[in-house]
Amino acid sequence: MTLRFNRLAKRPGARPSGGFAGTHALELWHRRPTARRFRWGERPREPSHDNAGTSVRITPNALSENTSIERQQRLKSRRPPHSRTLRVSVRLACIACVAFLLALTGFAPSAFAERYLTVAEAQRLCFPEADRFEEHTVRFTAEQRKAIEKRIGTRVLNRGNRIVIASKGTSQLGVLVIDHVLGKHEIIDYAVAIAPDGKVLQVEVLEYRESHGHEIRSPRWREQFKGKTADSKLRLNDDISNISGATISCRQVTEGVKRVLATFEVVLRPRPGAAGVPGDKS
Repeated sequence: MTLRFNRLAKRPGARPSGGFAGTHALELWHRRPTARRFRWGERPREPSHDNAGTSVRITPNALSENTSIERQQRLKSRRPPHSRTLRVSVRLACIACVAFLLALTGFAPSAFAERYLTVAEAQRLCFPEADRFEEHTVRFTAEQRKAIEKRIGTRVLNRGNRIVIASKGTSQLGVLVIDHVLGKHEIIDYAVAIAPDGKVLQVEVLEYRESHGHEIRSPRWREQFKGKTADSKLRLNDDISNISGATISCRQVTEGVKRVLATFEVVLRPRPGAAGVPGDKS
């Protein structure tokens, strides 16, 4: 239904139609809506108010679009020109504060990482008399993993180990097994030097990334592993003493050495000599 206002011409003797007293006559009539649809981004035309008997039609869509455009223009005019730069500066400051707090609380321990030895330095340190080093990558089979798990009583997560066979002339001096364990938050890289008879010669910490517990690299604590075999208990607070403040690192490295010795017995000892290594993928 459309409302249409018709203005009567002022002439002598003219009377309003429909019996209304006044200068305007209100006529109600039905007509199919012909309101023009506005395209996206098009500004609606202002409604026309003429005196020649035309119809005034204002659609809800036109009002909403017009109001939205005017509101955006008002917000842009109120926004200061440096507001975007200020928001970026605030975000960067928040990120810097969060990173600093994480570093202080120990959730970003990689900032405290310290590399003590490389693999080449460790192999020279553990086998100073060797004149030849052969590096291999050993991959465990399903049967070997089950055998290792049976020996240590825990699940084996790694699929293999990187080893270095040290030799002097035609005689084998031992094997350096490169391994890693998870400390409280980060990975601890270490190496275990094993003699051909299966005894530990030396344990070296290659890289330590934790914020606490660097004392596990002390020679006094690492000396406890010398002479240990796969048949030893290798249990913290039993045959291996603990370090206050580094309990998790001590426990993890102790269990890792026990696993490495079991790996030597299951995988490496059945094939002695530097000529070949079972499961070698080098």
